[in-house]
Amino acid sequence: MKTASFVFVSVAIVGAALSLAPRANGQSKVDNAIPAEMATKFAGKSGVVCGKVGRARFAENSEGEPTFLYMGGDFPRHTFTARIPGSVRAKFSPAPETLEGKAVCVIGDIKRDASRAEIVINSPSNLKLATMN
Repeated sequence: MKTASFVFVSVAIVGAALSLAPRANGQSKVDNAIPAEMATKFAGKSGVVCGKVGRARFAENSEGEPTFLYMGGDFPRHTFTARIPGSVRAKFSPAPETLEGKAVCVIGDIKRDASRAEIVINSPSNLKLATMN
């Protein structure tokens, strides 16, 4: 996947349901996105979680070599993590940690881990750059 292939989305933060609607300009609009700060309230559901990546970390010396995108506050007090398993990391180009400081949306099943929520991203199609309104 190339940088240009990331899909830019306009985000309206109003709820929890996933709704991707095509627009005339070829971009996608995400309605009903979940703010990263509120993702724990939607654990056990599927949805779109959006926010700014406060810190991105490739844990190459950890089991499974995951990449973590921490959102919803400053690390280590963040409320949401997007985790990319090492087994699929090579599918992401550029490397996911280049997203630090950028707004993104992740799509998937929201799980709860202690006081945080998490989505495991197994495909680049489940990670989108976003413009936050």
